[in-house]
Amino acid sequence: MKQSPEIKKAQDNMQPGVITVQGFIGTDHRDLIEILDEDANTVKKFGLTHRQIAGKMREFKEAGLKGLDEFIHVPPHFEVRVSTVRGGLRCPFEDHGMIPKSNIQVKNLKNNTSIDYTDMSIHFIGQHGFYQGKGSPYRTPPEKLAEVLEIHTDPDTQQ
Repeated sequence: MKQSPEIKKAQDNMQPGVITVQGFIGTDHRDLIEILDEDANTVKKFGLTHRQIAGKMREFKEAGLKGLDEFIHVPPHFEVRVSTVRGGLRCPFEDHGMIPKSNIQVKNLKNNTSIDYTDMSIHFIGQHGFYQGKGSPYRTPPEKLAEVLEIHTDPDTQQ
């Protein structure tokens, strides 16, 4: 499938050195549309939606903000730490103002898994269905998010 000019521009903006030093594509050499399609198929396979995943990520972020940069317990069996820094980043899709710069770490103590993500990750997933390219330091695979955050199918949500 051919990429639209908007998707091509977004992919250009995701390259290292444009918005961030490392960029958002990592070592993934596929076109952005292929990356989006593969992750969308994975999300669909799990019976989830991008917005549902981003919503759960946001819930953990909000809970973790109470910890003031320290891990806090989030019932029933999670630990969350949110670290914030001043400033923001612009979205490479050019659809939003500045995205805050927070790093969120979630540990699932029940299944001994963890994941790190950012405010940009939440925005990417919720608004664009983008989990970043393979090899990107902040790649958040949908299957790992579902496992760590224990996101389950909700038949009332739509993508």
